[in-house]
Amino acid sequence: MTVFSFIYRLVRAIEAKIYKAWCAFVTMIKLKGNQVKYGKGLVSNGIPVIDIHRNGKMTIGTNFNMNNGGRYNTIGRQQPCYFVVRADAELTIGNNTGMSAAAIVCAKTITIGDNVKIGGNTVIYDTDFHSLDHALRADKTKDAASAKNASVNIGNNAFIGAHATILKGVTIGEGAIIGASSVVTTNVPPFEIWAGNPAKFIKRAP
Repeated sequence: MTVFSFIYRLVRAIEAKIYKAWCAFVTMIKLKGNQVKYGKGLVSNGIPVIDIHRNGKMTIGTNFNMNNGGRYNTIGRQQPCYFVVRADAELTIGNNTGMSAAAIVCAKTITIGDNVKIGGNTVIYDTDFHSLDHALRADKTKDAASAKNASVNIGNNAFIGAHATILKGVTIGEGAIIGASSVVTTNVPPFEIWAGNPAKFIKRAP
């Protein structure tokens, strides 16, 4: 190892520790400022986006781990994790769960169980965002209010592959596996592997 390489690696290591401490500090402020309840052992690599609206609730269990931005879990399409909880909605994340660069938008109820792994760039929506009626969609005062919402539930020990999309009204059973880039529009039974667009049954999970 050359002297230059040694110095470069040393500077990077020091900078990484300082940045990690800064991220932890800013994330704590965001969590407390948004009145998020969270358990011990929370680790935030990078800084997430957290936006909890009036009377919205977000609860995180113990040992939660998230990767945010271009420094962490560098598999492409890097972004911070987004947690958006709209008015009167509730987002619950269980124990020992982790995610990278995920976007979760909760307009009603999203529940994520224990020991769940959510791959990079996954999105979870319990809302259509816009009305499906073109006349209502054309009226800005009625569009969003007319959008359909339906709860999303992800069971314990589930694994969601990178770049997956989980849409409203879906229940993913315990131990189920969702393939990368899948679009899940219907319920997935426990301990099954589903993949594709729309996601379909592949085989039983090991």
